[in-house]
Amino acid sequence: MAHDALLEVKNLKKYFQMEKGVMLKAVDDVSFAIKKGETFGIVGESGCGKSTAGRTIIGLYDQTDGEVLYDGKNVHEMNDKERFSFHRKMQMIFQDPYASLNPRSTVQEIISEPMEVQGLYKDKKEREERIYQLLEDVGLNRDHANRYPHEFSGGQRQRIGIARALSLDPEFIIADEPISALDVSVQAQVVNLLKGLQKKKGLTYLFIAHDLSMVKHISDRIGVMYLGHLIELTQSKKLYHKPLHPYTQALLSAIPIPDPDVEDTRERIILEGELPSPMNPPSGCVFRTRCPHAMEVCAAEKPEWQEIEDQHYVACHLYDPSKAGDHDWSQVAASR
Repeated sequence: MAHDALLEVKNLKKYFQMEKGVMLKAVDDVSFAIKKGETFGIVGESGCGKSTAGRTIIGLYDQTDGEVLYDGKNVHEMNDKERFSFHRKMQMIFQDPYASLNPRSTVQEIISEPMEVQGLYKDKKEREERIYQLLEDVGLNRDHANRYPHEFSGGQRQRIGIARALSLDPEFIIADEPISALDVSVQAQVVNLLKGLQKKKGLTYLFIAHDLSMVKHISDRIGVMYLGHLIELTQSKKLYHKPLHPYTQALLSAIPIPDPDVEDTRERIILEGELPSPMNPPSGCVFRTRCPHAMEVCAAEKPEWQEIEDQHYVACHLYDPSKAGDHDWSQVAASR
């Protein structure tokens, strides 16, 4: 784990107790680190556990096992005073701008609420100026301060949510699918806004999404999750040019290419079957039931997390010569 990391996630597990003693393993043994100033993306299908991981990291959920260290301190072992201070440093942008804003509050009240809780900007005029500045930072103006959420478009509401997240001047922001509920025409605007704010304010992001094409434009590194497990992690460009895990390759093959000739001739990887239930995950490798390269060992043993190339990690038996045997995994790595 990186010694210069702002956030360290070590063997994080989040299980939910269901009926009849069944355990839903939403996040299962996930580890990664995020350096100050970088954007770390987490991608995967709906239900893979990426949003649960984000909520557990910030402390909305208690972890089942593992550690979340922020600036060297364990988030889940903080006392009330430490947690109060921690929430100024880490904030969250939620997925649904319709549900995350109180419809009975004005924009000014929504943005000022975190300030009131933390006891900041007690002078009314100073607080108003802070709110106006935040609105301008996210591409709105001071005239919007006295309006209500229903008077705005989806993209504008998400900008209000971003302004609220910035109200405490945080260092770290978890963006939980911040563009998935928006029109495609607005998504790029919001991503560019986040990139601009990061550069201006020196922010660090954990960017959670299922749209790999958009994650590529904002993330320095990307981790791919499947059924609660992190299965591949590397730099953004490397992941797109040389994906190793068969699941990552399938996700990337689904991204449309804006060239009709290339799009018509390239091979799509269609995964068979449905996403298994996290209450009854497959034995061994959790992806084996949908993997076109599955071997006998995949059902018997869980693949180890290993560094295949410099800063390129994957959990797959295809890249373990002692397990893959005569399987030509070099072709798997080259395929898309």
